[in-house]
Amino acid sequence: MTRPVMTYPQHARALLSLGLPLVGGHLAQFAIGLTDTVVLGWYGVPELAALTLATSLFFTLFLFGSGFAWAILPMVATFDAKGDQVMIRRSTRMALWISTIYFVLVMPLLWYADPLLRAMGQAEDIARLAQDYLRIAGWGMLPALGVMVLKNYLAGLERTRVVLWVTVAAAAANGVGNYALVFGKMGLPELGIAGAAIASLGVQILSLVLIVAYAVRVLPEHALFVRLWRPDREMFVRVFALGWPIGLTTLAEVALFAGSSVLMGWLGAVALAAHGIALQVSSATFMVQLGLSNAATVRAGNALGRADGDHLMRGAKVAIWMGLITVAASVLIFVTIPDLLLSAFIDPHSPLRDEILRVGRLLLLMAALFQLMDALQVIHVGLLRGLHDTRVPMIMATLAYWGVGMPAALVFGFSLGLGAVGVWLGLVCGLAVAAVLLMTRFWTRGRGLIAAPV
Repeated sequence: MTRPVMTYPQHARALLSLGLPLVGGHLAQFAIGLTDTVVLGWYGVPELAALTLATSLFFTLFLFGSGFAWAILPMVATFDAKGDQVMIRRSTRMALWISTIYFVLVMPLLWYADPLLRAMGQAEDIARLAQDYLRIAGWGMLPALGVMVLKNYLAGLERTRVVLWVTVAAAAANGVGNYALVFGKMGLPELGIAGAAIASLGVQILSLVLIVAYAVRVLPEHALFVRLWRPDREMFVRVFALGWPIGLTTLAEVALFAGSSVLMGWLGAVALAAHGIALQVSSATFMVQLGLSNAATVRAGNALGRADGDHLMRGAKVAIWMGLITVAASVLIFVTIPDLLLSAFIDPHSPLRDEILRVGRLLLLMAALFQLMDALQVIHVGLLRGLHDTRVPMIMATLAYWGVGMPAALVFGFSLGLGAVGVWLGLVCGLAVAAVLLMTRFWTRGRGLIAAPV
């Protein structure tokens, strides 16, 4: 039977319906981290420094472990297109298994973070505070990974609105919890950084409870938690094989930006401050691209399950054009109102304010190129994941980030004396190479799917 061909407007509506709640969820998640930083920034400089260290370690480990959760996004989408409820259950269960095992392996690193951080050259008092935070908040990695698995399970089924509302509820609870526990408000004791850790742990547990309750109530046919203890070796291997390259790809990109911050630190406080602000601003717009990428993964996985090459290619074109429209809007904002964006992060009485604004304006201009390349690479990564293709993209992205991006940042920033702008130009080069490689990989594989459906 011939399938009806979706028009481009129909693809656009489907992508927006799926993607907008994911975008909102990513922005809400971004707000959680921003809230933590602002609250502890008000509380004290040592606590803020310790939080920065602690969350850097936590999220580096968390993002790698999240690769196994991201793996089931295309798997569930593909199995759902085939109407295979059993495979949906099997893949989701084994993602929960792998995430739990991963947590057991990495929790000791969080528990004994003090010697690890001091070995990395951090101040003893700050490292100790960071360990105090992680000995509480670190337990939240288990529910956080569980939430990631179930969010991707639901997104793969195109149930993205619940993902949005769970994340919004978590963001609201995190804000209230941080304020009350850090400063000792609402009749609670003042706990400082320990209060932030307790709020973080509580929010992760709340999120897991909400999302499990939804899955059990609304999707009882999947019976995700019935005999969860039973092993499934074949599916365990499949999820692991698809997930670890996703984790490494994410880790390589996160490490690139962490490395760029180190380079900015070599250039001084002004460059580092401007860099941090520009990254915060561009990260907010990147959340939109990431949501579109996730939606593209689901749509591509669905096309793979239907063995529908035309559906895949039309949907890909729509996702890319939407990404480019978002880039155009963000570039317009960066170019026309840079001072308004930058000033929100700078103390108006700071003696370095004018210099930070000057460097920040230049970095936001670089962010125009940065946004374009980042959008193209992240959307094509999402499309390739929808085709269950993760290993070669991992190699491509890692080579682009670390074989081109970081060396270029060193050359432009230091050898050629371009400073902060040169470091960002290096990042743009790395992202551009990644975008070209990933685009070539996807369109080659996509044409192959049309010629010989899977």
